[in-house]
Amino acid sequence: MDRPNIPLNALRAFEAAARHLTLSKAAVELCVTQAALSHQIRNLEDRLGVALFRRVPRGLVLTEEGAALAPVLTRSLDAIGNTLDRFSGGRYHEALHVGVVGTFATGWLIPRLADFEAAHPEVDLRVFTNNNRVSIPAEGLDLAIRFGDGSWHGLDAWRIMDAPLTPMCAPSLALSVISPQDLNKHRLLRSYRAGEWEGWFAGLGLICPPLRGPILDSSVALADMASQGRGVALLPAALLTHWERTGRLVRPFDHSVAMGSYWLTRLQSRPETAGMRSFRRWLQQALFCDEGTGGLPA
Repeated sequence: MDRPNIPLNALRAFEAAARHLTLSKAAVELCVTQAALSHQIRNLEDRLGVALFRRVPRGLVLTEEGAALAPVLTRSLDAIGNTLDRFSGGRYHEALHVGVVGTFATGWLIPRLADFEAAHPEVDLRVFTNNNRVSIPAEGLDLAIRFGDGSWHGLDAWRIMDAPLTPMCAPSLALSVISPQDLNKHRLLRSYRAGEWEGWFAGLGLICPPLRGPILDSSVALADMASQGRGVALLPAALLTHWERTGRLVRPFDHSVAMGSYWLTRLQSRPETAGMRSFRRWLQQALFCDEGTGGLPA
């Protein structure tokens, strides 16, 4: 069956009236007379062959057909408005929602956001930090940078940085940590990922001492706790160079353990947009340049 050819003005008139449930307020919003608005709505009802409103003493009430149409029109007109708002300065601006595990956000991405903005002014980047437990579809994200082995169901993943974990602690505590066995005298701070300290000690042929104390879900939180002298933490030192440079943390040993890498991920079911592609390529190029200069800059 052929769909009726309906003018956009008639749809806008009905949508505004459906929100306000009075013709007077809807007419003011659209800057038209109440008579013109009423005419547009009658035109829409004639083309659809149904009544969309019932008049009551205090205004309007949606009919069953009107109640079915109104929310669809509101969502559609909002989407059109949001898209049109992204046109500025002769170009289209794409909003890009990126979830980032907190350590990578503070240790690498945030200091470089100005570089991305300068290279891609057409992308409005929106960063949402997390503790690595993230659901791209549930949180409305386009991309997510996360830590792990790169194997996540339904996701494409690009490895962007290896991140071996190294013991780090406050300078005052490091004075009493000369050998790995000295760690037995101090609290070993734990993340929610099991097996990290066990793996570090196993790499030295040693048995991990009993682990006690709170479990934290963020490397940034672990770093802060360690900087206060409250224990030794296994941390991705490559992302904490600022903490070392300012003397908040030191590395008593060079030995590290590899428990995963940082990955850029996106849903396999969603096509890559221009903004997503720009961010991925910029990220890969920036990390390549860092490696070419001997690692992440301080």
